Amino acid sequence: MTTVGLPAASPTAFGTARLLGGVTHGGRADLTTHRRVHGPQHHRTLDELAADASRVRLLGRGGAAFPVATKLAAVPVGPRTQVVVNGSESEPASRKDRTLMTLTPHLVLDGALAVARALRTTHVTIAVHDEAAYASLRAALEERTRREPVTGRVDLHRQPAGFVSGEVRAVLRGLDGGPAVPPSRRTLPSVSGLHGAPTFASNVETFAQVALLISLGPAEYAAVGDPEEPGTTLLTLLGDTRTRGVVEVPTDLPLDALVPGEGGPVLLGGYHGRWVHDVVGRTAARPGLRAAGLPLNAGVVARLPRDVCALAEVTAVARWLAAQSAGQCGPCLFGTAAAARDVGELLRGRAAPAVEARVAGLVRRGACAHPDGTAAFVASALEALPDELAEHRRHGTCGRPYGGVLPLDGAG
Repeated sequence: MTTVGLPAASPTAFGTARLLGGVTHGGRADLTTHRRVHGPQHHRTLDELAADASRVRLLGRGGAAFPVATKLAAVPVGPRTQVVVNGSESEPASRKDRTLMTLTPHLVLDGALAVARALRTTHVTIAVHDEAAYASLRAALEERTRREPVTGRVDLHRQPAGFVSGEVRAVLRGLDGGPAVPPSRRTLPSVSGLHGAPTFASNVETFAQVALLISLGPAEYAAVGDPEEPGTTLLTLLGDTRTRGVVEVPTDLPLDALVPGEGGPVLLGGYHGRWVHDVVGRTAARPGLRAAGLPLNAGVVARLPRDVCALAEVTAVARWLAAQSAGQCGPCLFGTAAAARDVGELLRGRAAPAVEARVAGLVRRGACAHPDGTAAFVASALEALPDELAEHRRHGTCGRPYGGVLPLDGAG
């Protein structure tokens, strides 16, 4: 029997737990528990599954937040088609996908197998780098071998750790035996993905949401949350927040319920996300956030405490992002490093007059999205920290220490 590890902290739910049903006290849901909470698997044809996903406006839970119904419709049906679960959660600040794989692996498997059946294929591949997540998924497959034999093949692969290696095209390239970095050609996986075949690829939470939609049905699924994006979603909370770690929240929950009171700037979306002064008037629904130019991406909500140096936190992440370069183009290799150096100069109270132009020069020029994400992180931080920047210019420091609130080792 495979030994299964558990996350350091138990996840919590604001309201009724759905994705986290049966596991909010930290225990892993085995197949018996999973079936008790979510019921047996139900088959859906492609038309039925796409219609249900469209009815509840189901969006992918990765960076693009692409409509699942549209993605399903774009993938050709047939035995050659591949289904890929991207479990390479390479965002250091996020733990939501790893939590699902470790604590509710059968929900992820139900979703992946349901998509495969709808697309009339038997090829499912799961890519993961986290040890505990890998062990839990392997144990789940062993459970099903004994009790619910899987029709077709589910391949579980270890994926190299690294920030850019978690991008879906990098995952597919790595699974095909190449370097786990995004290719310069931006071919859609639905056209040519794993082994050159049409591929439905999405992140772990997306497949778990598909399973939940099938289990609950569209009406019950949409009974909570924002009408523009019904249901619940997973977030990872860091820093000065009401609680810390992974939480499940209805999509209409005001974000200031998670970061109440006065505090420092808030990072939404993780290290390819954006900084804001506060989140008053914002909810966890992706459409509303996207309309305001605030992608939720990996589902990270982090607020820096007032007693740490926010600029030091930004500098540390900017340097880490530069070190994560895929090394395939100038903006990624040199531009991100130059931006990090400029932020470091600001931290020391020195002038960096070219920083805004340098950051702007990264946008839409890279072979992958890494320069764009780095630019958004740095540029929005500079906008959100005017008082702190002024303190560093006047005194060379703000007098507050670096707190290490934003983790830098979660992709390993």
